[in-house]
Amino acid sequence: MTEIRSRQIVIAGAGIAGLVAALAFAERDFPVTLFEQARQLEAAGAGLQLSPNATRILRRLSVLDRLLPNAIRPRAVVLKDARSLRELARVPLGETAEKRWGAPYLVAHRADLQAALKAAVAERPGIALVTGARVTGFAVDPQSVTATVEIDGKATDVACGLLVAADGVWSSVRAQLARTAGFAVSRFSGELAWRATVTAQSAAGQAFMQIGTTDSVTTFLHPGFHMVAYPVSTGSAVNLAAFTKGERIAEGWSGHADPAILSAAMRGTAAALAELAALAGPWTAFPIHTVAQRRWTMAEGVALIGDAAHAMTPFAAQGAAMGIEDAAMLANLVADFPGDPARGLAIWENLRRPRVEKVLKRGALNRLAWHAWGPVAIARNLVLAARPAEKLAADLDWLYGWEERKVVRR
Repeated sequence: MTEIRSRQIVIAGAGIAGLVAALAFAERDFPVTLFEQARQLEAAGAGLQLSPNATRILRRLSVLDRLLPNAIRPRAVVLKDARSLRELARVPLGETAEKRWGAPYLVAHRADLQAALKAAVAERPGIALVTGARVTGFAVDPQSVTATVEIDGKATDVACGLLVAADGVWSSVRAQLARTAGFAVSRFSGELAWRATVTAQSAAGQAFMQIGTTDSVTTFLHPGFHMVAYPVSTGSAVNLAAFTKGERIAEGWSGHADPAILSAAMRGTAAALAELAALAGPWTAFPIHTVAQRRWTMAEGVALIGDAAHAMTPFAAQGAAMGIEDAAMLANLVADFPGDPARGLAIWENLRRPRVEKVLKRGALNRLAWHAWGPVAIARNLVLAARPAEKLAADLDWLYGWEERKVVRR
């Protein structure tokens, strides 16, 4: 292949991870073609939390300044008991977070982040974004990767040096790898996410103001569920997300589930919280699917990132951040080993795997703590009460203070 051909990057999926990957590869002077199956980029879900490990990368890629006007810097993460509404713990954010971890902690509407990323992509002449185009498969040989792209019902072959699958938890690229190379498949976790966004001036918004604040992330803890609430869209709306056990529903970003599941899970909560849940409806149920850690790369030139590689439960609030980290680090390592792409991919996977595994363990620990009951819940509350805010923040240094490790070639 010619040099320009060997450096061509094809990315499947223009979600957060895919858009960040396009920007990160373009920053290292790779030509990028980004294929997105939707004809128009539409953000799935609602709000999301962006911790400093993610916003640090967005700042480097000239995205953060575009996002800030529509994002909010919460002053704290506040944990409350859902039965009594008593505050259990508070992790300081705001200016404290920025000083401690070197970048802001933000909450934002997913659509606002995607708009900021799209605007940055549009300004990069080395990135071609093709919508209405789905990567359905690929073939490899010693010299290149050929992606098969379906556009308007017609299949087209596109050659590249690297195919990056950022096509989410139902990745078609990973599906082929699962069939042919033993990669993992996605599985329903047994958890449902219930989401609603309410305006600050609505009855639900006013109900929230009675038990929460618009300048913090508030998490209500209960044995049967937990609910996370925070402001989005410059404070004009509040994003609500509740998490319960549930039966599998239709595969897709959202589906229909019996609201009685949420009501039953919330039995015994404070009347004001139950009123908020009732006023915020109808809720949309999202099935939470995960992908076990197996393999993320093929030496011949294929890499999975974000949810395509390791979709996780949202209990560490790191799904978007891990995709952002994946994308940025992948671009740098591929660029750092131009004559040996297989080595760059191997180093990337070996470095990312322990990091993601630690985040997965933190999410599992959070869920256990947030849904604790009986003596375990009492012990949790005592530990939280005895631990100063400074110590709670220090517990997150490994997560929020992360910066990409420089790899020295030998």
